[in-house]
Amino acid sequence: MNPGRNDPCPCGSGKKYKRCCGPDMAGTRSAMPNPNEIGALVALIDQNRLSEAESKASALLAVHPNAGMLWKILSVALLRQGKDALQPLCRATELLPNDAEAHGNLGAALHDQGRWAEALLSLRKALAIEPPAVETLVDAANSLKALGRARESVALYQQALQRNPRCVEAHNNLGNAFLELGQYDDAVGCYRRALEVTPDDAQVHCNLGNALRQLGRLEEASTCSRRAIALNPSLSVAHNNLGLIFAALGQFEQAVASYRQALALNASYVDALNNLGNVLRDLGEVREAVSLYARAVELDPERAENYCNLGNALLDLRRIDEAGASFARALELQPESTLAHVSLGTAQRLRGRAADAQASCQAALAIDPDCVDALSLLGELQADRGQFNEAEQLFRRAIAVDPEFSFGFYSIAAHRKMTSDDGAWLKGAEALLAKRLPLRQEIDLRYALGKFFDDIRQYDTAFEHYRLANELIKRDGTEYDRAKLTERVDEIIAGFDAAFMRERRSFASDSELPVFIIGMPRSGTSLTEQILASHPASFGAGELTFWGSAFAAYEAAGLKSQAGASLMPGMARDYLERLTALSGTARRVVDKMPANFLYAGLIHAVFPKARIIHMQRHPIDTCLSIYFQNFFNIDPYAHDLENLAHYYGEYLRITDHWRSVLSAPTLLEVPYEGLIEDQEAWSRRIVDFIGLPWDPKCLDFHQTARVVITASKWQVRQKIHAASAGRWRNYAKFVGPLQRLIQS
Repeated sequence: MNPGRNDPCPCGSGKKYKRCCGPDMAGTRSAMPNPNEIGALVALIDQNRLSEAESKASALLAVHPNAGMLWKILSVALLRQGKDALQPLCRATELLPNDAEAHGNLGAALHDQGRWAEALLSLRKALAIEPPAVETLVDAANSLKALGRARESVALYQQALQRNPRCVEAHNNLGNAFLELGQYDDAVGCYRRALEVTPDDAQVHCNLGNALRQLGRLEEASTCSRRAIALNPSLSVAHNNLGLIFAALGQFEQAVASYRQALALNASYVDALNNLGNVLRDLGEVREAVSLYARAVELDPERAENYCNLGNALLDLRRIDEAGASFARALELQPESTLAHVSLGTAQRLRGRAADAQASCQAALAIDPDCVDALSLLGELQADRGQFNEAEQLFRRAIAVDPEFSFGFYSIAAHRKMTSDDGAWLKGAEALLAKRLPLRQEIDLRYALGKFFDDIRQYDTAFEHYRLANELIKRDGTEYDRAKLTERVDEIIAGFDAAFMRERRSFASDSELPVFIIGMPRSGTSLTEQILASHPASFGAGELTFWGSAFAAYEAAGLKSQAGASLMPGMARDYLERLTALSGTARRVVDKMPANFLYAGLIHAVFPKARIIHMQRHPIDTCLSIYFQNFFNIDPYAHDLENLAHYYGEYLRITDHWRSVLSAPTLLEVPYEGLIEDQEAWSRRIVDFIGLPWDPKCLDFHQTARVVITASKWQVRQKIHAASAGRWRNYAKFVGPLQRLIQS
């Protein structure tokens, strides 16, 4: 048999490892057994008597250990039985170094084991020895593609097709290479040529549908995917691809059904796990999405995308530290991932690490200068610094790259007062809203349009957008438990009564460094922090999350217990270390976490000399401002007016208690309306209360350069004005459940 031909081997070994009967090289002739013995072995394989062929080949090798042909025949017998043949394949190439068949067989075996780099070495040796076999070319191309070298694989697939224009595997896999390279039209042509040869190949129909989807030809793509499923209902990838088409059409429930079917057929299908998680996030079902992404990480811990998806879902649940760790792992695996850089930057920003977040944005933009998420995050960072014009330019640049980038529209509205001259913005936002959008995008646009119509004083339209935004948020399934909050407030009041506050002084710190600003969200806490942060001796630390965790630890040890009291010195030490790390040598550090009103008793027990400023604002103005704000990390009470009224009532109850038990010099109550009416008088009183001398910079707080990431970052850069006082009257007909807050 001529080793340069592509005739099938008489041993019948099939598509791969086809030929095992070529002549031994001259250097091994003396090691050859009798030709009749070789012929008998070939006949056994041809008759599918593989176990017998294996046994007899092994016996002959005991006599002729350097017979390369025997090693080739043994490898075929083993492969056809599904046994490990790697050792005899390697031995054959050692003994027959110039035998293309031997190298091709070894390369094919390594290819099938996913050992792509090793396979490529053997296959290239085979290609260099004799005119290339089609199967060897295809295997080499497949190995290149698997190694991430799709562009190099194209030439080999094309060479295979020159030798055999009807090779379906080459047409299909060349299409896959073009798909990976983003050459979707070329991919479509390859798949169509494959189907001319085998019109009922389900996998090729599936791949064609995927390429058509990438071209936006969704109806044709759907037809192809459905044809693939009709031909092979158990083809999980076809169900997954149909899910992608449904998602692109905005048919999210149908997409969920398709992804679930794909997973029913293949529970370890990582792409389907990610895709189902993505669409569930879009539908607000974040907790199930987290479990799906976690499963994907478990199945494929070396895939960066899994960690990015998991991290983004964890961000949705406000689990910022866990999200950051997930993004960091994604970057370890894929340093060139723009998604990982931007996602990590988002977590860094939320953790107050603005410089790190900026570096992450720049890294993403160095990879892709048109990355809209990086441009948007960079805009948010600029806005955090008060650079609103620069921020808007970045948001507009992102929209220019992607006119359907809904968050860009939201961010423009959030960082300035909108006017009737913003008609182009309005047209773009409403055009987007007319489409079927993922849940989070529709929420962003609803809030943005609510802000727009509020700014131009079309209050009925504004309220409807805000109402719809809040109703959409409720879909995430997180419910507000009124009874649970009431019970918790009862326990806190009982656990921090006047007697307890007197008894616990021996466990306390005498530091005056911390200053706490408490109250309801949107009650003026950010404004007051900005005033104090403008003082040269004071540092604004933003909203620190320390006391929620500290209280949980104290509560677990037992309210009023000795074990709980013993935790207080450690709390004081840890908290002061954190403040000092943030502020350096400042004499006062301001923690403006509003929700610390729940923990004021513990705070006072740990730091009895620390000053606590309680901001108070008109109840309905406060509640409406919360309802109108697209908070990242607020509890579910915020999205229902009845729940807001209940929450505000519990806030009043516990702050009434603190007023009765905290020592008078440590608590100052500041009316928001009084502060905006007489800025200087109240500013002087606040500065004096925290033990600092007056500084006129506190009156020019809006010019203070610092990072602010709260929802009030635009307002605190404006001069004080009275427009926000009494705002609720514009919405009087909508605030029924809140009316009782001013009637009691």
